[in-house]
Amino acid sequence: MTASLNTERDPLLQALAGGDCLDVAERLNRGCQCVSLDHERLRAELERDPRDGALLATINATRPHLFADSVAFVAGRHLERIADVVAAVENVVSLPAWQSRVLEQAPANARIQSAAAGVFLGYDFHLGSDGPKLIEINTNAGGGLLNVALARAQRACCAEVAPLEAAVSAGSPADPESAFMDMFLAEWRAVRGDAPLRTIAIVDHEPQTQYLLPEFLLFQRLFERRGFVAYICDPSVLRFADDRLWLNDVVVDLVYNRLTDFGLSEVQHAALADAWRTQSAVITPHPRAHALYADKRNLALLCDDELLQTLEVDARTRTILAAGIPTTRRVWPDDAEMLWRERRGLFFKPASGFGSRAAYRGDKLTRSVFESILAGDYIAQQLVPPSARRLSVGGVPTDLKMDLRAYVYRGQMQLAAARLYRGQTTNFRTPGGGFAAVVALPCTQT
Repeated sequence: MTASLNTERDPLLQALAGGDCLDVAERLNRGCQCVSLDHERLRAELERDPRDGALLATINATRPHLFADSVAFVAGRHLERIADVVAAVENVVSLPAWQSRVLEQAPANARIQSAAAGVFLGYDFHLGSDGPKLIEINTNAGGGLLNVALARAQRACCAEVAPLEAAVSAGSPADPESAFMDMFLAEWRAVRGDAPLRTIAIVDHEPQTQYLLPEFLLFQRLFERRGFVAYICDPSVLRFADDRLWLNDVVVDLVYNRLTDFGLSEVQHAALADAWRTQSAVITPHPRAHALYADKRNLALLCDDELLQTLEVDARTRTILAAGIPTTRRVWPDDAEMLWRERRGLFFKPASGFGSRAAYRGDKLTRSVFESILAGDYIAQQLVPPSARRLSVGGVPTDLKMDLRAYVYRGQMQLAAARLYRGQTTNFRTPGGGFAAVVALPCTQT
């Protein structure tokens, strides 16, 4: 941190100078309700290409709760702990014994080797009373470029926040947008070396109907600015022939895969699956990355200290994982009585789920839903209540739940973003909620 804070007049800054960034973050999240999002700057960020002249207007009309108007405050110490948890997971995943263990339960396509690591790992955390807790990992975490635009469109909304934002920006990392582009180039070079990359396809099911279509457009424009031909398409229009992946009469070199068919096992994804199996196109993220990181059953393995010892995971890594991941177990019918008795302290998630679909807080369960959980493939995770961000919504102070997403590539954090919401799980249906830029508060003591 290169900027200094003038602490003489402001008690919040005095607290930061004393190292109490956790307390300051809590006080700001509870007390700072001013609007920091500059909508005109956001429009300029989203509409840099003339073809996107109505993008923000479209978002406001069809996705009114995509962006929150205020930032989320996070203690720098929490971000350091998050980085420690990310590094600990990476340490485990790098072990051949871990890979062998998790690939046993993975689909066949996940057992194919690739030098590509997989773009946009998303580590999602709740900020509990005793520090950040990793609640899940995703391999196609959305929102990266949207959050870059959001961060660039922030302004200091009150005198108390201005010196904090100035201090943070002075020590901020390199431009995440460039880091994202470099990530895709690194994926290409890892597989193809110095061969020229020409064509990129951003692939999702019926992309024009996807909630995050605006981000697909931002990526298309980013790729085009860097000199590549970029398409947004449904996988059904792709075909595999002559050991190549084709979009009409164009060879696709690299696929930015946004599908939630993580194993590429569905029949409509056969062309992508063939290209993956033959390595005819660089596909990222890919089935192997999901199996190694994001299968939710892996969280139960990462909580099993005895198993980790048999995999020869070092003691420090095991300690970090024990502190940073809520206790997670597989759901087995034989444990039904115990799980029902303890349900109020548990959160149930499908092993192959995504986007909070079919996930349930235990205290909201009915018997019939519980029976369907027992019949499915679920994990039960210790419930960690999310932290809160109090904002003025319609003139009324309102507590919104908050989680934190760390975008990660090859073990390095590229960007942190918050999501504000009400309800059981994260969503983009909450007035006042949505993605929120993060202001990281510096801690001078550890």
